[in-house]
Amino acid sequence: MTSENSKKMRLAFMGTPEFAVPALRALHTAGHHVAAVYSQPPRRAGRGKKFTPSPVQQVAEELGIEVRIPVSLRTGEAQAEFAALDLDAAVVAAYGLILPQAILDAPKMGCLNIHGSLLPRWRGAAPVQRAILAGDEETGITIMQMETGLDTGPMLLKSKTPVGEKTAGELTNELAQTGAELMVQYLALVEDFPPEVQDDALATYAKKITKEESRLDFSQSAANVLRQIRAFNPVPGAFFEYDGHRYRIHSAQIINAFGDAGTLIDDQMTIACGDRAIKPNLIQKAGRPKLALSEFLNGTKILKGTDIG
Repeated sequence: MTSENSKKMRLAFMGTPEFAVPALRALHTAGHHVAAVYSQPPRRAGRGKKFTPSPVQQVAEELGIEVRIPVSLRTGEAQAEFAALDLDAAVVAAYGLILPQAILDAPKMGCLNIHGSLLPRWRGAAPVQRAILAGDEETGITIMQMETGLDTGPMLLKSKTPVGEKTAGELTNELAQTGAELMVQYLALVEDFPPEVQDDALATYAKKITKEESRLDFSQSAANVLRQIRAFNPVPGAFFEYDGHRYRIHSAQIINAFGDAGTLIDDQMTIACGDRAIKPNLIQKAGRPKLALSEFLNGTKILKGTDIG
């Protein structure tokens, strides 16, 4: 396929969360024909627990693209419907369903994934959060050819970005934009990016984040506690519990102060860690809005010496 022809491809797009939205918009803007969008079925969300279409489904409908929301792609019917699209490629970004071999093989160029790490590091469900928790200095996007293994396929194009002090939300948004740009770039110049086999010996696994994992562990160093706060912002939110209530810390700073891990070493919410301490900048009591620390302390007093760890 020539690069000229590759600029206008017949595609399916497969994605679900906000991370995938920039790529869908970018492919549409670039003039590719998105024959169908596949997304996870609507889920209950919000205070009313109403069934809400995924962000990708909402954008696809806005763009006038057919949306398909199968609960599985393992049935012969689903696979036949996909094959009938007669695709050049399928672009996948955080779709959330396993793609059987019949789906992977159906498009002429196969299925291309936008993955939020520098593969083979952080294969799996939560690459952004795991990179932050591990203290990685950089991460990025990998465009890869999908195969049946978990993020094991050949790499086609990469882009690096510093992690810095970004939260998972900020980093995810940045990577989503980068992934969109990289996928458009790849499809325009396919021949310029030969596949590179991953070195399995360098692979790490980014397991899914659990809510319990986001409970703050003040026995760790202050730097690690800060990574927890950044990695779990905005969801599920890094938290501690006190007096029957859950408190989420959305941002914090390291303080050169010392005490027993998990205790308040003053009346200003300075919390001792395994080394040094942290002081929240933005904190939220369950069921209440986020507050700057000064506002929070006006209404809530947790006294020096209190153990919250």
